[in-house]
Amino acid sequence: MPMQALPEGMTVLERGWLSSNNVLFHQPGHPAALVDSGYCSHAEQTVELVEQALGGQPLELLLNTHLHSDHCGGNAALQQHYPELVTAIPPGEAAAVRDWDEAALSYAATGQECPRFVFQRLLQPGETIALGGRDWQVWSAPGHDMHAVVLFEPASRTLISGDALWADGFGVVFPELEGADAFGEVAATLDLIEQLQPLVVVPGHGPVFDDVPAALAAARRRLAGFLLDPARHAGHAARVLLKFRLLDWRRQQLGALLAWAGATAYLRTVHRRYFPSLPFDAWAGVLVAELERSGAARREGAWVLDMANTLPARSPGN
Repeated sequence: MPMQALPEGMTVLERGWLSSNNVLFHQPGHPAALVDSGYCSHAEQTVELVEQALGGQPLELLLNTHLHSDHCGGNAALQQHYPELVTAIPPGEAAAVRDWDEAALSYAATGQECPRFVFQRLLQPGETIALGGRDWQVWSAPGHDMHAVVLFEPASRTLISGDALWADGFGVVFPELEGADAFGEVAATLDLIEQLQPLVVVPGHGPVFDDVPAALAAARRRLAGFLLDPARHAGHAARVLLKFRLLDWRRQQLGALLAWAGATAYLRTVHRRYFPSLPFDAWAGVLVAELERSGAARREGAWVLDMANTLPARSPGN
């Protein structure tokens, strides 16, 4: 059967895993809007893609499903390019953005970058927002990020899911790494998505999909495995952080990669809580070896090379 059509005037710019997908609304007679802006390394490309797609029409509204660096890293560049741009963010981290608290925003803890941006309005769960001439519902979707939202258009039953649901799972549950009980929030968000009964899902990463029951089943199996063995999730999260850094660098000397890992708070926390029996550098070396075995990285002498534009969703130990 053909894929369920997206609403008219809605375009998905599918990006690699370093940058989240961009969802563009450009319906004639309505303000142009973008959901999520990718990582800062791709900011110039993001501006070019949006400008080309709009054909000279100004971008008037920018929304973020959540404020991880790969979803809002292009905000500052878009704000500079479109001076009248209105940016809307979930309310949970409004104070952190206003004060630019990089610790609260997770950029320091994950060893990632995000240029400072501003916002003018909030995406309050329970409200609707007009995008492309349709009213989209804003729903709270905690788990991967406790402040995340998803957007749902009930007439077409289209869901913009951010990292709450992918075709084969969901994003790393970062609050769990900090000691929060967030797996239950993931389960509740999956239940919410099932209750909304979307016909088509635009995820934060990967292709648009319409076999939503299969995606939910895969996500729940994955969650069940993490609940049985939280260390499995922690190891997966550590590999994802290393892989994300490699996606940006493309290649790096092993010593520099291990030094970055040692300076990254989330990796230090994962090691301390779940893998203390190994010295940190030895454990980080094991992570690199696991990326190699999965095909996500390759060693060339003292160098570690990124080998695939994908995160290690199924790397050893997952």
